Amino acid sequence: CFVCRETGATITCQGTGYDRSFHLPCAVEGQCVTWYCLPCRSFCWEHRRQQEGEATLEENTACLICLEPVEDRKTYGTMVCPVCQHAWFHRGCIQGQALRTGLHHFQCPLCRDKATFLPTMMALGIRIPRRLPAWETLQAYAELGERHSRCDAGQCLCAGGREQSEGEGPWQLLLCSSCAAVGTHRGCCDLEASEASWECDSC
Repeated sequence: CFVCRETGATITCQGTGYDRSFHLPCAVEGQCVTWYCLPCRSFCWEHRRQQEGEATLEENTACLICLEPVEDRKTYGTMVCPVCQHAWFHRGCIQGQALRTGLHHFQCPLCRDKATFLPTMMALGIRIPRRLPAWETLQAYAELGERHSRCDAGQCLCAGGREQSEGEGPWQLLLCSSCAAVGTHRGCCDLEASEASWECDSC
């Protein structure tokens, strides 16, 4: 490996005229890039693709993802959106973003461009997995679909507790017909069986 000088390097730079090999974990330290799409190819620091364009970096520019300062120019570790030329970020930060969002949702954090941004980032060695975004696979918003399921009366009279709910009768749980964020047992608010809806004090 031309980075760590140890044996067992299985990745070879595809640049012409050189026979540089490296380990995958050494790629970042050696500023190498790998294209994680067909045809899969790897390049050393000398033959990797450089970012094009003349983006101007203002003083005290921060990474849009971690909000920490970036270097004062485009480098291996500091990247810029090829479309808007105003979104600057660290390589590690945009790589983390790509792993979380997946192929179908990966885009520039500022201008939201996808058509040019995605293939450019892939060519610069950003790995973008073909899968659902992390917030969908982890069901991060699952609780938004949950229905309120407890009695919020000042004094709950149900012997089974605030969580108990029956299909009908005094311990049937009704939700506020306006906000649906507050509930009560019929018996706790003295509601007749004929009353089909109820509103909380706030509404």
